[in-house]
Amino acid sequence: MTAVAARYQEFKDLDVEVLAVSVDSVFVHKIWQEEELSKMVDGGVPYPLLSDGAGSLGKIYGVYDEGAGVDVRGRFLIDPDGVVQAMEILTPPVGRSVDETLRQIQAFQHVRKTGGAEVCPSGWTPGKTVLKPGPDLVGKVWKVWKPE
Repeated sequence: MTAVAARYQEFKDLDVEVLAVSVDSVFVHKIWQEEELSKMVDGGVPYPLLSDGAGSLGKIYGVYDEGAGVDVRGRFLIDPDGVVQAMEILTPPVGRSVDETLRQIQAFQHVRKTGGAEVCPSGWTPGKTVLKPGPDLVGKVWKVWKPE
């Protein structure tokens, strides 16, 4: 959360809304912000921390651990139409990559902007080669794209 908070302006620049959700109460979130998060990132986490005490959202997104009563850590990229375009679920010992999250957001935004006329291959970043799907590309991807 603090890694995203530290780079929050980059998300805002991409017109992305960031939300954090946990089963903790708003009171726990307040203490967490004051006693830990604000010490990791100046001013704490600048985006909303939402309380999902009953795990309702976690159940919908398939991350609620009924036995432990907690949500497993996950990241969901949801497009403006409310469609989940990407998700990543990791157990606590391994953190997520903010660089990869931003890269994926840029790729999904590029595909959306082109109406699917261009797609982004593995590792794509803005300015790199895109692919134009269609019959002419079949069997010829190797001519236009090489993994780095």
